[in-house]
Amino acid sequence: MKHIASTAALALTALIGVGAATPAAAQRNQVEVGTLTCSGQGGVGYIIGSKKTFSCRFASARDGYRERYTAVITKYGLDVGITGPTTLVWTVLAAERRLTPRALAGNYVGASADASIIVGGGANALVGGSRRSFTLQPFSVQGQTGLNLAVGVSGLRLR
Repeated sequence: MKHIASTAALALTALIGVGAATPAAAQRNQVEVGTLTCSGQGGVGYIIGSKKTFSCRFASARDGYRERYTAVITKYGLDVGITGPTTLVWTVLAAERRLTPRALAGNYVGASADASIIVGGGANALVGGSRRSFTLQPFSVQGQTGLNLAVGVSGLRLR
C-alpha cells in the first residue's frame, strides 16, 4: 500500500510539474466563464486504460446560467484498480466572457493522474471544446473512493 501511495504521489507531482509550465500559455487572454461539475459512478481500470461516463452541469460565472452535458472520459496509460462514485470540478476558461448555448460541447485532451486508497483525488489538465477554445482549469478537483492508480493521457468528450 505504501508503494502504491508513493507511486501515486510521484505521478501527481510529475503531472503538476509538467502542467505548471503550460498554464500561462494556455490561459493567456482567457477569462473565467464558469464551473463545470461532473459526477459519475465507479468503474474498473483495465491496466492500459479506462472509459467512464459522467453527468455534468456548467454554471456560468457571469449570470448563473446553467447547462447540462454528458461526458465520456477515456484514459490511456497506467490505470489499475476499482473506483467508486467520482466527482470532478473544473474552472472553465475561455477567450470571451459571452458564450453561445452548448459552446462547451466538444472534445478535450490532456494529462491526468489520480490515486485512491479508500478515498483519493486527482489532477486533470484538459484543453478543447468548440474550436479548441476552452481550457478546463489545468488541474480539476477530483474526489473519488476505491483502490486505484491511474496516470496517463485523458480524453473528454462533452455532449
